[in-house]
Amino acid sequence: MITSVAVVGCGWFGLPLAKELVSQGLKVTGSKRSPQEAEALSADGIAGFALDLEALESEGLSSQTREAITQGLTCDAIVINIPPGLRRGDNGYLDRLKRLKALMGNHEYRRIIFISTSGVYPACGGCFSSESGESGCVESDAKVHSPASETLLAAEALFSGANSADGVSNNHSAGGESNNNCVVVRFAGLIGPKRHPGRFLAGREDVPGGNLAVNMVHLDDCIGAVTSLLKAEGPLSPAYNLCAPLHPTKAEFYQKAATQLGLTPPNFIEGDLAEDKRVDGGLITRELNYQYKFTDPLAMLADC
Repeated sequence: MITSVAVVGCGWFGLPLAKELVSQGLKVTGSKRSPQEAEALSADGIAGFALDLEALESEGLSSQTREAITQGLTCDAIVINIPPGLRRGDNGYLDRLKRLKALMGNHEYRRIIFISTSGVYPACGGCFSSESGESGCVESDAKVHSPASETLLAAEALFSGANSADGVSNNHSAGGESNNNCVVVRFAGLIGPKRHPGRFLAGREDVPGGNLAVNMVHLDDCIGAVTSLLKAEGPLSPAYNLCAPLHPTKAEFYQKAATQLGLTPPNFIEGDLAEDKRVDGGLITRELNYQYKFTDPLAMLADC
């Protein structure tokens, strides 16, 4: 039974997750990049510790700092939530994760939850999932299709083990059991408080792909699903997608989002359906009976 959890990265997702775990009676530690931010976590019942993975290489660690980090990471379970920043041109993601793994040392975790993204899936057009009987990318469809996806899969492999000869994990198929205590959770597009999508494309003209599907998941379901995985007994699959079951078109979603904020809705043109991608988030429902709070991205907009 898991009684303590370390949340590495108490940001937009990590902080409310940590608060939820505290409310369920678990002992929770959490990291922030600065000592001041880490100390402030105590107000929410979280034992905060400072961890700046970017600064480690240049500054090194004092024995006191290393001890504080070690104590913070030494829990029954750990949730690793380090944003990759690949869209910003950040090329230090894997190095940061390697430093974290070194700090974790040989501690035996009952469960490791590694937060990844659905960016590991290529456009699948009319792909079909035999597991769910619906169209969509399932966990076994992950593959290198771009430099960013290569980085994401290499990051997953750092913690999941079972690397193939080319260095990319090959143990993320649905329906099998993980060979260690690591579970990869791949978030679709994130939406929730302070993350309203209405401004993303507002006022733009001739945005391509208006007829293509959106793949979204609400913050509440990210918290609920990860909590369920931490509490689950017995073996789990090595990877789970988190994505709402319904997939409105890009035009439907972003036009409604902009209108809801009183902004000029974007204008779209159609895209090639071969570039369509629908992420199947049903494995966690089929295996753990997790029920999504938000099944329709259009309904999520009212809870942002």
